[in-house]
Formats: sequence, structure tokens, C-alpha cells
Amino acid sequence: MGRVLLIEPAVGLYAFAMFMIYPLLQQYVYRRLWFELSGTTYPAESLSHCSNNHSYVTIHQAVQKETSIFLLKSELCFLIPSLISALFLVSYSDYCGRKVAIVPPLVGDTLFALCYVLVSRFSFSLTYLLAASFLSGLMGGPTTLIGGCFAYVADLCGEDLEGQKTVRMARLDMILGVLSGLASLCTGFYIKVAGFTWPFLTAVFLHLINLFYVLVVLKESLVLPNPSLSSSGHSASEAPRLSQSQALTVRLQGVYLLFAASKRRRNIVLLLMLAAFAFFRVALQGGMSIFILYELNTPLCWSEVFVGYGSGLSTAIYLVSFAGVALLSRYLPDAYIILLGLTSVAAGLIMAAFAKTTLLMFLVRLPLLLSIMPTPVLRSMMSKIVSGSEQGAMFACVAFVEMLSVGVSFTMFSSIYAATLSWFSGFSFLLAAGLTLIPAVLICVILCLRLDVYEESIILTEEMMENHTEILELPP
Repeated sequence: MGRVLLIEPAVGLYAFAMFMIYPLLQQYVYRRLWFELSGTTYPAESLSHCSNNHSYVTIHQAVQKETSIFLLKSELCFLIPSLISALFLVSYSDYCGRKVAIVPPLVGDTLFALCYVLVSRFSFSLTYLLAASFLSGLMGGPTTLIGGCFAYVADLCGEDLEGQKTVRMARLDMILGVLSGLASLCTGFYIKVAGFTWPFLTAVFLHLINLFYVLVVLKESLVLPNPSLSSSGHSASEAPRLSQSQALTVRLQGVYLLFAASKRRRNIVLLLMLAAFAFFRVALQGGMSIFILYELNTPLCWSEVFVGYGSGLSTAIYLVSFAGVALLSRYLPDAYIILLGLTSVAAGLIMAAFAKTTLLMFLVRLPLLLSIMPTPVLRSMMSKIVSGSEQGAMFACVAFVEMLSVGVSFTMFSSIYAATLSWFSGFSFLLAAGLTLIPAVLICVILCLRLDVYEESIILTEEMMENHTEILELPP
């Protein structure tokens, strides 16, 4: 139906709507639990005295722990179903089009935001939010949608535009970051003026607009049947017919064939890159996930407006990271760009561990300016060593690993933050900074073994295509 091959508006709208909800979630739960534990409303006008008031400090610590536990439960309710959904939907998009991986998460997040509208408007139990998290995970969640969008970009680049793939994927990450930062900035003022219900309702409307764009305006990037289903030397119409059950089996085996039909060396490359991506996401997401809780705690005690300022300032991280990828990719190999980004992550998180003033907490964003670079570069490196018909399967693996990493990081760091809150609230940042050593070592292994050489990856992909075709031609 659509006539526009432009995925960026869908990514931007989704990022804005999603990150209107994310800071809302933490602050809404924080204030609800404050009221339930203290019997008083959240003291938004007297936060400047909280660091000197013993009763405030005690309540803050109790609310911090309860909020961490609730957010942990919510993350687990979302994580378990989303792992399977992400792997299935993004992989299946190789055969039914990329919209299969984009539309379900939009529907799930629309229902998720609508549930928050009802809970915040009528003060329903917070347990309903856990059910909403499970439903959103069942529909795929953000990593499924983002995985489908990156596969969409990979389709558009193709072999002729392979050199632009890294920059275009970095541009998607930049759009995600900039729009999410603007949403977080607006949310702080929105809460102050209109409370929580209207921001949640606005997110619902944005998701509905995005659904219309994807279903009606956006053109499908994958319109031809999978060429791997055709025999070598035959056209698609002359390909051997498969029964519905056989066709479904072949499609569900996309992720398995991604590794089974390729040479050992390409498998080693992919596994090392996936492991580096996983540990990087654990470190980055684990450290960033507790920023808002850390800012709400003593001695900072930020208001919703300051939280919005901090989140809005983080948009500079995505802008500078995109500029860094666009510039450095002309002069440096991908692996060196990743190592530079990992250094940025470690430096920023170490600084955050000792930030005890508002000014210093704002300045934490400076060393983090290049911290997003590893994400698009790793995605691009993995995309370059698989064939066009396997982009969905590859990004399904990336989405699965990313979802698992986010879930593990959130679970681990929420628990550690709650346990170390009383003696050193910045310990979680130091732990996250230390974890960046693992992906750095894995990238160094790839460099030492010269597994990042693009010319060799082309040979590996061609060999994989031959084996893939042979496997699919085996009789049932």
C-alpha cells in the first residue's frame, strides 16, 4: 500500500513516544510508593532540604529500594515473553516483510501506554502495570521493532550501497537518541503542568499515528520471495514446491541456518561480535538504567524538571556519536571505533559514580559523548558478513541478544543498586565501567585474528550462500 521508503519517521515517532513513557514510569512508581510508604504526597517543593533532613533520607532509601524491586518485577514480566517474540518476528520478516517485526510492537506499546493512563487516572493497583509489561513483551517490544527497522535499512543499502550501511545505521541510532532525549525533556515540564495522565495519553496518540504511517504510508522494503527457496539456476516460479508445513519449517529454521549453513570461521566472527554486543549492552544499559533513581536520591534530589534536563542533555551523546561514526568511519577500521566508544562509556560511568552535585551530574554527559558508537558499528559489521536473505535472521539474533542483555543488566543492576545503596550508591556505575573490559577484549581478539577484514567476509558470505542453497535443496 505504501509508497515511501523512509523508515526514519517511524523510528523517530516510536522513540519519542517510548521515552515519554520510560521516565514517566520510574517517576510515577516512585511517587506512588512514596505515598504508600510515608502516607504523604511527594514533597516536590521542599527537595532542597532533603539532604539535611534525616526523615527524608530514611524515606528516600526505603522508596528507592521498593522502586528498584518493582521495576525489576516489571522488567522480568516484559523480558520472558519478549525473548521468544523478538527471535520469531524479526527472523520471520525475511519471508513476510519487515512490517511483521514493526507493527506488533507498536500495537503492544499502545496497549501498554493505555494501561498506564487507566492506572494513573483511577489510581488502580500497580499490579496492573506488571500485566501491561507482559503484554508488551508478548508483542515483541522495542528491540523487535528496532531490529526490524535495521533490517529494513540493510535491505535498502544492498550490495551496491554496502559502504553506507554503517552511517545509515548510526543515523537510526542518532534519531532514537535525539527524539528520546527531547521526549524526556518535554516530559519533565509535562508532569509539572498536567500530571501523569496526559503524558501517557499523548504517548498513546503518537503510537496510533505511527501505526497509520507504517501500515498505510511506508512501503515494504522486502517484496520478492526469498531467493534461497529457489533451486540454483532456476527462477522463483520454477522453484520446487513446498507444502505449508515444510515452508513454515524452513522459515522457522532461519536462525539455525544462519550458523549451520556457514563456515566455522564466519560462525566464530558472528559469535564474537554477538558476545561483544551483549556485554557492551549490559554495561551501558546497566549503568544508564539507574541514572534517574540516582538523580532522585540524596544528595542530588532532582525534581522532574531537572530529570528532564538531564535526559534532554543526553541527546548530545547521540548527536556526537553519530558525527563520530560518520567521520571516523572514513579513516579508522570499525573495530577501532568500537574501542573508542567503549573507552567513552567507562570514563563516563566512573565519573557518575562520584557525582554528588548537580553540576557534576550534568557534566557526566561529556565523557559519554562517544558512548553510542559501538552499537551501530557492531550491527553494521555483523550485517556485512551475512547475505541479503539472512538479514532478518541475523537481526533476530541481535534483537534476542539485546533483549536478554537489557533484561540481565536491569535485573542485576537493580538488585545491586538496592543492596549497595546504604554504603555506596555509585558502586553500580563502577561495576558497569569494569564490564566494558570484556567487549574490549573480544574486539581485540577479532583484530588480532584479522576477522574484521571486509574482503574476507565477502568470501565467507559467498561460501555460506552455496551451503545454504544445498541444505534447502535436500529432499524432505
